[in-house]
Amino acid sequence: MKRMLAPLVLLTIAWPAPAARSAENVEIEADVVYGHKDGLAMTFDVLKPKQRANRAGVLFMVSGGFYSVWYPPENNATLFKSLLDKGFTMFIVRHGSSPKYLVPDIVEDVRRAVRYIRKNAARFGVDPERLGVTGASAGGHLSLMLGTTGDDGDPKAKDELLRAGDRVAAVVAYFPPTDVRPWILPTSSYYKTYPALRFDAAKAEACSPVLAVSPDDAPALLVHGDADQLVPLDHSRNILAELQKNRVDCELLVIERAGHGFSGKNKDRAAAARDAWFEKHLLKKDREPAATK
Repeated sequence: MKRMLAPLVLLTIAWPAPAARSAENVEIEADVVYGHKDGLAMTFDVLKPKQRANRAGVLFMVSGGFYSVWYPPENNATLFKSLLDKGFTMFIVRHGSSPKYLVPDIVEDVRRAVRYIRKNAARFGVDPERLGVTGASAGGHLSLMLGTTGDDGDPKAKDELLRAGDRVAAVVAYFPPTDVRPWILPTSSYYKTYPALRFDAAKAEACSPVLAVSPDDAPALLVHGDADQLVPLDHSRNILAELQKNRVDCELLVIERAGHGFSGKNKDRAAAARDAWFEKHLLKKDREPAATK
């Protein structure tokens, strides 16, 4: 393998945090520290089914416009109820947030989170080879970065955690930006709106998953609305073409007349496709293919 987006409100539009409810069937381990920088802790929450856990895990990238926020982990027990009911353990991953941190920094954060989970898989009751990742918009971008640029770790690294790999086994990305090169130009409206995009242009290729696709990438499901004006559908179509060219298992589910974020039946349809993709690739179950366009 080779080695955004809306402002903070996008996270609310794309992945609305519901009112906290009982998580009586879910064991919650909140604020697990997977690293530190600038004196700050980087954390994720673990949500594990109390019964029938299947030893597969799914990481959710908490990111909208490359802003990452905290909200009660009980909210996510509701948001991801369908995956939890199927036995998946959820990891709710937060990264160093815009505006202080830029995209290259953020990518390294989520890589570290995967390394931490893989290294401590026994503690969390998951198989390190059966980890999936999902997210929306900026979170979708980060999910695809993990799916296309994973490695097996550096055995010579001084930092013990960097010796662990950061590969994932499946990706589901909702309306993801896949090529940030045009967005980091000072004349771009994205550059002006989203501080995380104001990084060295020399790093733009390495932060564009469409350019990193290779045959050993993780299987990827892309879910995108054909009326998305913020991250146009072509972002998903372009990386789909690269994945197909490299014979990586991939699908594109197009939600007709949907913009940047889903609700109602569209949200349910997207979630059902997501769950089926993870069942297929993390549990090796057969399923009907998603509708493509």
